Amino acid sequence: MAEMHDKRFPGENADYRVARNALLAAEMELRRQVEAVAAMRRGLPPGGPVKEDYLFKEGAADPADRETVTETRLSDLFAEGKDSLALYGFMYGPDAASPCPMCTAFLDSLNGVALHASQQINLAVVAKAPIQKIRAFAASRGWTNLRLLSSGGTTYNADYFTETPDGEQIPVMNVFRKTGDGIRHVYGTELFFVPEEPDQNPRHMDMMFPLWNLLDITPDGRGTNWFPGLSYD
Repeated sequence: MAEMHDKRFPGENADYRVARNALLAAEMELRRQVEAVAAMRRGLPPGGPVKEDYLFKEGAADPADRETVTETRLSDLFAEGKDSLALYGFMYGPDAASPCPMCTAFLDSLNGVALHASQQINLAVVAKAPIQKIRAFAASRGWTNLRLLSSGGTTYNADYFTETPDGEQIPVMNVFRKTGDGIRHVYGTELFFVPEEPDQNPRHMDMMFPLWNLLDITPDGRGTNWFPGLSYD
């Protein structure tokens, strides 16, 4: 294989460089594929109009205010000049003692990204639990940058597949677009719903989940049966 660049790390041998160059070629191809898939995603035709302008419960802008509850419609989530909304379905049901640890790990990272993402898009998190429970848990995690909503009392979760017919919560990221003829659904993380392939976790949020991508560059990878927890001893 032709040399791809002139950098050599201390102590590496010829076998390492041959294998690393093969991997580098695969990484370049993956980068091209990621860009191609992103272009396909951006090029999707308009999806269906939203079923209704859902009325969510939301807390006060001040994270320290745990008592004030307001009502926010889906249409209110679109700031002036920003026509795209990413709305994450957080697995925290109305009767759950605690939320999903995997969702929690994802939202730990999304909280840090939110300030940057909000320069370009609208971003919010919705769960079925009461808003007071959601905000109390958010405070315990230090989530100060996420717009948090409760979908309790609405059919949003059922309509956009963030819960099963029997009420089990599902972690789906849905994207909506404000257009001249109203708000339309344009994308959802449907990889979660396709038949599972051998040796493949559903892994529908990988592209947005820094934890998995970080582990994937190490020799130990993700481990054979490890998943994030709410806390660690």
